[in-house]
Amino acid sequence: MTRPIQPLSPAMAATALPPVMEARRWLEGVTFPPERPLINVSQAAPVDPPPAPLRQAMADAVLHEDAAHLYGPVLGLPDLREEVAQQFSAAYGGTVTAAQVAITQGCNQAFCAVMATLAGPGDEVLLPVPWYFNHEMWLRMSGVGVVPLDTGADLLPDPDHAATLITPRTRAIVLVTPNNPGGVEYPAALVAAFRDLARARGLALIIDETYRDFDSRSGAPHDLLADPDWDDTVIQLYSFSKAYRLTGHRVGALIGSVARLAQVEKFLDTVAICPGQIGQRGALWGMRHLGQWLAGERAEILERRAAIESGFHRIAAQGWQLMGCGAYFAYLAHPFAENSAGLAQRLVREAGVLVLPGTMFTPEGSELGARSLRLAFANIDRAGIDTMFGRLEGLPPA
Repeated sequence: MTRPIQPLSPAMAATALPPVMEARRWLEGVTFPPERPLINVSQAAPVDPPPAPLRQAMADAVLHEDAAHLYGPVLGLPDLREEVAQQFSAAYGGTVTAAQVAITQGCNQAFCAVMATLAGPGDEVLLPVPWYFNHEMWLRMSGVGVVPLDTGADLLPDPDHAATLITPRTRAIVLVTPNNPGGVEYPAALVAAFRDLARARGLALIIDETYRDFDSRSGAPHDLLADPDWDDTVIQLYSFSKAYRLTGHRVGALIGSVARLAQVEKFLDTVAICPGQIGQRGALWGMRHLGQWLAGERAEILERRAAIESGFHRIAAQGWQLMGCGAYFAYLAHPFAENSAGLAQRLVREAGVLVLPGTMFTPEGSELGARSLRLAFANIDRAGIDTMFGRLEGLPPA
């Protein structure tokens, strides 16, 4: 039995346990026979290592670059900041300078860093529901009020509804597109409408594009950075983890105003001093050399998305609904009377499938959370997807 901790911050005590770690504990004591191995669709992270040429470049840095073993600039390697600025300027048809880019220890740290500059205890931030749980967790443990912004059946937030939730305590609106956990890609016009709302009300619009490399649309997914005054409102977040399989090296990026980054630097210097040097060099090499390889990775993810969409009919007849699908995720509404938290644990025992329940992405008591599940399909191929649907198809009611 775990002994209580004294003292403990009330905000930390009110924060839920890490969902992925909690779900892994459901595997304890469960055996999976060779003919029916576990299908793990719980976590959205590549399980394969980076491609060999990228690993070689990182190994060369370890062996031959003395500076790779020292503290570096708090806001990241200048060459990587410049590369991000150039590529994002070209991709979005706007102007981003290296001085508007910070490199962080993963995209989660980018979110924490910028939120530390925006909001404190008693302030509020709007999060569309279902939300990315680490966003909610950071706000909760920081004492910042989380204001749920409900979405419709299409999982898209409504800026007009968001406007009714803004109070004098509101500091920011957060969007994730392609969405985690919903998979939906926010239309450019919707993103622009949220930018206009945030600007009119003096708020920050944080747009987390961790999965931008796997967006199914051609061209820029929005035109926020084409606005010459974008940095008065917009703060963009990015992760190198998914694009180049650098999850263990923790490399992310934060794009915002120079004045904002001066405040972000205080946070980063206190928490980590500088981003990891080897991971940064890997990200830079990847951006410069792996464009064609990344296009192939995107094509594979889009193929798996198509397999989810084409195979879903097998369980649709039982009442399952596909609410969203894209990037690494499919978001499902289940047909059973039981709560998704219980259903997810039953799926481990009875179907050999590890999936996260919607309750991990929604406020306590949410009807949507109780009836939904998130599938992270990036690590299962078409055959694995077909097998997964077969197991869901055969699942009896509780």
